[in-house]
Amino acid sequence: MSATIIDGKAFAQRVRDKVAAHVARLKADHGITPGLAVVLVGEDPASEVYVRNKGKQTLEVGMTSFEHKLPAQTTQSDLLALIARLNADPTVNGILVQLPLPGHLNSDLVINAIDPAKDVDGFHISNVGLLGTGQKSMVPCTPLGCLMMLRDHLGSLSGLNAVVVGRSNIVGKPMAQLLLGDSCTVTIAHSRTKDLAAVCRGADILVAAVGRPEMITGDYVRPGATVIDVGINRITRDGKAKLVGDVEFASASAVAGAITPVPGGVGPMTIACLLANTVTACCRANAVPEPEGLTV
Repeated sequence: MSATIIDGKAFAQRVRDKVAAHVARLKADHGITPGLAVVLVGEDPASEVYVRNKGKQTLEVGMTSFEHKLPAQTTQSDLLALIARLNADPTVNGILVQLPLPGHLNSDLVINAIDPAKDVDGFHISNVGLLGTGQKSMVPCTPLGCLMMLRDHLGSLSGLNAVVVGRSNIVGKPMAQLLLGDSCTVTIAHSRTKDLAAVCRGADILVAAVGRPEMITGDYVRPGATVIDVGINRITRDGKAKLVGDVEFASASAVAGAITPVPGGVGPMTIACLLANTVTACCRANAVPEPEGLTV
């Protein structure tokens, strides 16, 4: 068996096309331009690249991009004051504070200072609670992207066995909630799960978000299963830097029915869903119809 490759890069382009079309309609029909504000504290190189890509793609779909780059020594009170100004700004529909923050800043306090309606990362405790109780919320971007790809590839997910390997607040837990919402039977596993391979082999849908390079091998995969690899790990192999996922691709793809590659799988969907969330937030703030197929 050779698995079907789920092309996240191509799927993300389709999402961005939908976002751009809806942005154009908002401008033409309502005179509204969605705006996304990204806050970067410090000079982490990886974060700077990510923020630059977010800004570029925000502009490409016709939205307004607001970038706030603050020095690493920025105080908690100054950062909270900026968030308060963004909360009050009607031209800003989405607010994202790039993580990780410098060690002297309290990430939970900062995230929960964002207006939940503008929390396009879906990390605010109010959005976490709404998602957990099946109510309308802002959904974390990476799990939302995974769900979109699963629905596109499999159609109905109802009744399927899903195993999520990873229990983070950013991916593992919200991913499980989304799968439950689509009527999957969900198991949350992690690195300390007893006989993890056996648990994973029970999955029709296997989502790997454990943060360990190539931990999930073909022995963990049920023949024909759909494998979503959320991991992005930088390793050195044969003296060369390489990006790999949490899934050992060669062995897993020989068993799976479908699989996302790394790079080019889940990664591109994260920014695409950030843009989708910003448009959704804008529509909700202005009481106009939301775009179809860009949220749950």
